[in-house]
Amino acid sequence: MKKLILLLLLLLFLTNIEAQSGRGTLRGFIADSTSGESLPFGNVLIKELNSGTSTDQRGYFIITSIPGNKKYNIVFSYVGYKSKELSIYIGANKVTDIKIILEPVSIQLNAIEKVASKIPKEKSTDLSLQKIVMKDLETLPKGVEVDIFRSLQYLPGVRSGGDVSAKYYVRGGASNQNLVLLDNSTVYHPFHAFGIFSAIDPEIINSIEFYKGGFTSELSGRLSSVMKINTKDGNRNQFGGKASASLLSTKALVEGPIPNGSFLLSGRRSHSTGILKKFMNNKNAPIDFYDIALKLNYSDDEFMKDAKFTVHGFASGDYLRNNSPVKEDFAWSNKIIGVNYFQISDSPLFYQIDFSVSHFDGELNPHGSNSKARKNTLIDISGKMDFNYVYGSKDELDGGFKITEIKTNLFLENARRAVTDIATKGTNISAYLKYKLLRFDKFGADVGTRINLTRLGGGGSDEQFIEPRVSMTYRILPQIAIKAAWGIYQQDLVTLSDENEIINLFEPWIITPLYLKPSNAIHYVAGIESFFTPELELSIEGYYKRILNLALINEKKFFSIDNDLVAGTGKSYGIEVLTRYTYSRASLTASYSLSNTTNEVYGISYSPRYDAKHSLNMILEVDLGYGFTASTTWIYNSGQPFTQISGYYEKLAIDDVFAQNYLFDSYLPFRILADKNMGRLPDYHRLDFNLSKKLQLGDFKFYLDFSIINVYDRKNIFYFDRNTGERVDMLRFLPTATIKVEL
Repeated sequence: MKKLILLLLLLLFLTNIEAQSGRGTLRGFIADSTSGESLPFGNVLIKELNSGTSTDQRGYFIITSIPGNKKYNIVFSYVGYKSKELSIYIGANKVTDIKIILEPVSIQLNAIEKVASKIPKEKSTDLSLQKIVMKDLETLPKGVEVDIFRSLQYLPGVRSGGDVSAKYYVRGGASNQNLVLLDNSTVYHPFHAFGIFSAIDPEIINSIEFYKGGFTSELSGRLSSVMKINTKDGNRNQFGGKASASLLSTKALVEGPIPNGSFLLSGRRSHSTGILKKFMNNKNAPIDFYDIALKLNYSDDEFMKDAKFTVHGFASGDYLRNNSPVKEDFAWSNKIIGVNYFQISDSPLFYQIDFSVSHFDGELNPHGSNSKARKNTLIDISGKMDFNYVYGSKDELDGGFKITEIKTNLFLENARRAVTDIATKGTNISAYLKYKLLRFDKFGADVGTRINLTRLGGGGSDEQFIEPRVSMTYRILPQIAIKAAWGIYQQDLVTLSDENEIINLFEPWIITPLYLKPSNAIHYVAGIESFFTPELELSIEGYYKRILNLALINEKKFFSIDNDLVAGTGKSYGIEVLTRYTYSRASLTASYSLSNTTNEVYGISYSPRYDAKHSLNMILEVDLGYGFTASTTWIYNSGQPFTQISGYYEKLAIDDVFAQNYLFDSYLPFRILADKNMGRLPDYHRLDFNLSKKLQLGDFKFYLDFSIINVYDRKNIFYFDRNTGERVDMLRFLPTATIKVEL
């Protein structure tokens, strides 16, 4: 650890020519011509140098160390937009600012222009990162609607919760080890309807950055993955809106300009429970849900040059009301409000300040008089600052700090009538610093560390709360790069969720209690990335993840004074392959992962329910022209673990303890379970199909979508009902349709 800190300090004080003699800098934004919306992950290529960069999630880019006092032909491109080539003069020892406006290609064109989306990435140190724009998901087959979490199942290393759940598991990690950030605000329950659908409407999303592991020092708080969701700003040029209806919900969005800025407001409401019955084995599902999002943006160079202010809000809620006297009512809700301030300075420096309040509430109210309600609330108040400085040598220095205060309350009673009543409050203060070594043509490195000065559960600064991380890239050939990453990650928030339950209806968040240390994971990742041609891409990654102090629910809790959690360990390792091929109007994506995951507690090792040895996904997309697009997906997963029944014994039920004759008393069968998760369910596979049509009539744009889930009606088992012996299957053959109108 000390050696890593010394290395970081050495890099900070390396001789760095701040503005190399005769060299200049180009920076700016790429935006949509019709709405003014930023275009994330667009491409900038300097033709004379055969080098360039990509825009970040804000549409911002910067290129340093360009030989100055010269004109360059620079190409700005984005998939689905007309590329633009400009001749730009780069002054020596100067920063040249520019804003690029790209025009979208008409949806009526027979052939859609697809510019090359790959530029030289010699020094990119990102590993296990997937960048997603919503256009990538719109043409995929849909369960009912476009769903950002369900789309993750097509990535290698990501295991879905099945047809009846949008929850996901990354490289052997539990679902509570995934961090979801909405404009840098944490979302604690990003699902609707028992976790079946996403609570975040894809219509408000501009881009997604999804890290499967090996993420660098600016990201923290979870052991397995991070999803950064960046929402749209709203149309800065004109007022507009869109509305759509599916078999599940109705939603609408309005957007438009305000003085020196823009706004966006969206809302969605469920209108039918019929489609939910398909996801819940044709059982009654009286669930109502909603979600609302609002965003306001303001930027005025006269008030503050090169600055942007954003206020955003998000709310979602689910309600299930049962009329049965023996069933429960459920309620979940999220409420978020956040403020962002982004500033570009005259030097190659930008920084961002974020403040947010996130509130989660979950409640289960049984109708029976002998049962008690379960209730969980969490309030997260966070503030942070991040900065990025680009040296003339192309190296970068990043740093920042974060303060988070979390308060949780939990009351529940388990099957043994043992009560859990917890009220906790904690503060985490952390800071990070990292140096990106990008000055070399073929080699790049990211060296950094994060220091947690306090932990949520209490305690002070200690070596165990330091999170060092390193990632690097070496390009052995122009088309081939090898990458590696290592890091330590800590998590001080857990859920009291029983993985033995088929569907967790109540997953309360709590701060890790003082009798346990924070969970921590060590990531080892290595891989190779190649672009054989602009049309063919291949990446292979291997990983090993070790988790210590893994907080697991105490299945042996009998008395209220017993601990709710116990410490276990976990490990996961595997190899992942991803390939993409594009030819003319068609593209094929295939991924495969081989993995193994085990947890250990009470001295017993077992595979968690979300472990899958083999996983194969294939996506075929074809642009048929004239606004038609067809796609098909095929998914295969090896069977998930489950605990088998090894036998039964008869349990005598004595109605009268003073009775002398038990001959006529009833005997009840009592199950004897085998070792935990030693059995495997049958393999899972499914074929889906989608056909979409885009057309424009006057000022209105229409988007028609038709999908078929489980085309060949595969009977994929969900679980066996232990009480009845009934086999419960997942989704069977299911056609769905959606229509969207945009003005």
